[in-house]
Amino acid sequence: MTAAIEISGLVKNFNSTPVLKGIDLIIPEGTFFGLLGPNSAGKSTTINIIAGLTLKSHGTVKIFGHDVEKEYKLTRPLIGLAQQEFNLDRYLTLFDLLVYQGGLFGLRLKESKRRVEELLLRFGLWEHRMKKHQRLSGGLKRRAMIVKALIHQPKILILDEPTAGVDVELRLALWEYLKTLNKEGRTIVLTTHYLEEAKALCNEIAILHEGSILIHDTKEKVLENSQGDLHNYFIHPPEGVAHA
Repeated sequence: MTAAIEISGLVKNFNSTPVLKGIDLIIPEGTFFGLLGPNSAGKSTTINIIAGLTLKSHGTVKIFGHDVEKEYKLTRPLIGLAQQEFNLDRYLTLFDLLVYQGGLFGLRLKESKRRVEELLLRFGLWEHRMKKHQRLSGGLKRRAMIVKALIHQPKILILDEPTAGVDVELRLALWEYLKTLNKEGRTIVLTTHYLEEAKALCNEIAILHEGSILIHDTKEKVLENSQGDLHNYFIHPPEGVAHA
């Protein structure tokens, strides 16, 4: 099976402080992959390196065989990233913002507008298309961030805590959207601290703790090793691994 993402010996230091301590991961194409861990485990740093927003200290990261630093012109269009922090332009309407985003990835105006309309309808945002950032609720902004990440039809969608701070009803609706995207063949990488979210969505899970991978396996194997409760990895991380 083709590797969508291949990480080998990934190290990241901030001011000589190690944040990632030699991560190795292979994420097959078409996987719904969950990267779990407590705050400050290194989840956001990992996905920012994958997306080309942060430079690594050591190691390699490849997207479909292409190095994210040496071949960034090839890798960046393959990735759509929805960050945890809202980064929507406050002066543009949602529609204009998304059309502009399509243009940044080389879509012609007509194609970008068609794509924006398709996604806004799909995510229940069409009626909000003429609103600016400050008039959107938190839940609408979350959906808008995902649409922004999908506008150029990336092969990999990376979501950093996509349901943080949203109500249960919206969270369940987003889950259904994401399941459909994955069934259509898109590789999805999800960071979350909602353990039930990983159980509901992911078919592979890696748990990150203090910059090291505690376990990476199928969801079923990870749940089996944790006696069915992923909280066990957070409360009692395996000795000799968490502090490697």
